[in-house]
Amino acid sequence: MFMDSVQIETTAPLNVEFTQIASPPTAISRIPKNTIRTSLKASTADSVLASVYSLGTGGILLSNLLVELGASPVVFGMLSSIPMLVNLIQPLGAYLSERSTSRFQYSLRTHGIGRLLWLVLVIGIVTASLGAIAPHQLVILTLLIVLFSNLLGGLGTASWLSWVAMIVPRRLRGRYFGTRNSAANFTTLICVPMAGLVVSHWYGGSLQGYGVVLLISIVFGIMGLGCQYFQVDMNPRSQNTYYGKLPQTSEIQSDPTKDESSEVTQSTDLLLLPSSSIHLPQDQLTSSIWKNSNFLIFLLYFCFWNLAVNLSSPFFNLYMLDTLDLDVSYVTIYNSLQAGATLLMLILWGKLADKIGNRPILICIGILVGVTPLLWLGIGANRLDIWLWLPLLHILAGGTWAAIDLCSNNIQLGIAPIKNQSIYFAIAAAVAGVSGALGTTIGSFLVQFAQSGGLLGLFALSGLFRLIALVPLMFLQEPSRS
Repeated sequence: MFMDSVQIETTAPLNVEFTQIASPPTAISRIPKNTIRTSLKASTADSVLASVYSLGTGGILLSNLLVELGASPVVFGMLSSIPMLVNLIQPLGAYLSERSTSRFQYSLRTHGIGRLLWLVLVIGIVTASLGAIAPHQLVILTLLIVLFSNLLGGLGTASWLSWVAMIVPRRLRGRYFGTRNSAANFTTLICVPMAGLVVSHWYGGSLQGYGVVLLISIVFGIMGLGCQYFQVDMNPRSQNTYYGKLPQTSEIQSDPTKDESSEVTQSTDLLLLPSSSIHLPQDQLTSSIWKNSNFLIFLLYFCFWNLAVNLSSPFFNLYMLDTLDLDVSYVTIYNSLQAGATLLMLILWGKLADKIGNRPILICIGILVGVTPLLWLGIGANRLDIWLWLPLLHILAGGTWAAIDLCSNNIQLGIAPIKNQSIYFAIAAAVAGVSGALGTTIGSFLVQFAQSGGLLGLFALSGLFRLIALVPLMFLQEPSRS
């Protein structure tokens, strides 16, 4: 749904012109422009490496592994629901992160360990190749790795999102995230077909081929954390302490006579304030959330949208790999076409979002995304569908989901207040996770009753629910972009 939340590591002080967070300043410090630029470039490089990590630890390649191991549709439902369900832990992660003194050290303890856990699956694949463990045991091991790595990721996601929200100025978010996500999708466009060919044609079999791809993906994931060494670190306590004394990012008015780099510096003045023990009491925080009607409307939309989408989204790959019996190399090519369409459209959607806002795009493109599952109803295993309609469907999905992911992310960044910001992000993620997991669970059990007919009926039901989920957006007020 949202961009891959790749985290940061900083083991040595960043060479910039302000007092480090380890020794809190006593006055507001202005972050130099070059430091902000370096941070944004580091985040972009991180997203590129993270996309390689993601293709090995999820998506079509992991789905193909489970198909090869003879996993049932319920297992596919669990595979998709686990990353969403563990979002319930995000409020705890946000609570812990707000009491840390370094965003980047906190994320190193969460995402870093979570990525290294996948090495256990590499060992499991080697063991299975030697015949020491049965396929169903490897399926269980895979689900356990998915569970624990996503639990650790869930502890760090809200902190990362709050971090990025403070670095990227509001008026530049559409363009920046459009460029960032385009770089990640270009990497996916290139790497997914290559990985699919390795898995499909590895001399030792597809199981060993996947093990090789997974190991390479883990290495790239760790390299991504290394890139975040160059991203400016922040103290969460400082962000919360002076919220009442300084304007929120959404309230900072841009001076049209200043260039965008000046705005970058202006929007981050409050990031490195002295830390303090002042925090909003829990009862006041809960009250402020319930009084934020705009945030609650967004939660309603987010909840029903994720339920509707995840009724069907985990099963499109299953339909192609199992029901249509397509080779994994074909499906990876389709996924590359989808990534290419996302790449081409992200920058356009980013500029358009900065110009007209995110809400109109979410409504209009959401309707198109809503009817997309219905287009799968006539897809079969004939040549016309394999070489024309399936590629076109993936291109359509890539272009439309580029808008949905980007604008959903941007509008959430705009709605959440600066103080205890990661708490708001965590609540949204938890709500979306529960509803998404519920949708996947319902879908997996519905598929069990009838094979291809069950899948096609599920696609139609998902399309209807997606359209209904757009209704709350009619009442959502998007914050000013100035």
